[in-house]
Amino acid sequence: MTRSRTSPPYRFWGLAGGIAIAVVDTVLSRALGIHYEINGHDATLFVGAFFGSSSAVLGYLVGALLEGRARDRAQAALIQAQSEALASTRARLAQSEKLAALGQLATAIAHEVRNPLAVMRSAAQGVLEDEPAASAATARGCSFIIAEIDRLDSVVTSLLAFARPLPLKRRAVRVGELLARTAELAREELRPSDVTLAVRAAGELRPIHGDADLLCQVLLGLVANAGEAMPSGGEILLEARAVGETVELSVADSGPGVPQELKARIFEPFFTTRAKGTGLGLAVAQQIVAAHAGTIRVHDRPGGGARFVVSLPGTAMTAEAA
Repeated sequence: MTRSRTSPPYRFWGLAGGIAIAVVDTVLSRALGIHYEINGHDATLFVGAFFGSSSAVLGYLVGALLEGRARDRAQAALIQAQSEALASTRARLAQSEKLAALGQLATAIAHEVRNPLAVMRSAAQGVLEDEPAASAATARGCSFIIAEIDRLDSVVTSLLAFARPLPLKRRAVRVGELLARTAELAREELRPSDVTLAVRAAGELRPIHGDADLLCQVLLGLVANAGEAMPSGGEILLEARAVGETVELSVADSGPGVPQELKARIFEPFFTTRAKGTGLGLAVAQQIVAAHAGTIRVHDRPGGGARFVVSLPGTAMTAEAA
């Protein structure tokens, strides 16, 4: 970092300013006919030189003071930026250590739990298939067992997905194709409910250099969450637009929205407001978006509801994307 960037040369500006003031004062005194005498001798130039040197020294000192303050402010800003970077690095390191421990725990859980779950599910399925004359209570109990085992298996799968590093298969992803794929999959899931899904893309958008499957997973999860937030029906808008060189993908719903006190926590692992939620859906989504050098945030939708915005860096059109 050079001196011109951190501390402008106020000292020399002050020195030049003091000399300029003295010269102007001397010339003006001459023009007005003002003369200084010492013992009968003309001392105008001497007095001008004396006050000029005094003004120059004063200007230099004031400039040096301003220069020091500017340098101190620059150093304080640099220290603050370094402190923030250090805190961010420590947070990422702590998160990495947590994920490493979580990965070991998830692997152990998967090994110890999945095999017994598979045996129990197979037994319950066998009762349903081999006992056609089973009572309604037996059939209902077996169906409940199968459903709960599937839910537990989903929890273990989500835990493993969150704990393991993300293997990204990057390529140029067309935004329009990504929205169309997400909408096609989401409409099948939303078909039983009274929820409508609309898709809107604003103009020509840059492709996204990323993993199409994982990005679709993020959008599909956001749409599913929006549908669950509106059990009585409503509208979901899946939208894409360009903001500078960034592509914004958003999912907005007409549901009750996200309470202000929960907005800072909904992306935390294992935090959920649903009775049967794992609290990993949005955490995994944030992890995927972060792996793409993007951000995900939640806002209030104008008119009521929630709006999740995924911001991703766009890329120039390539031959692969064309």
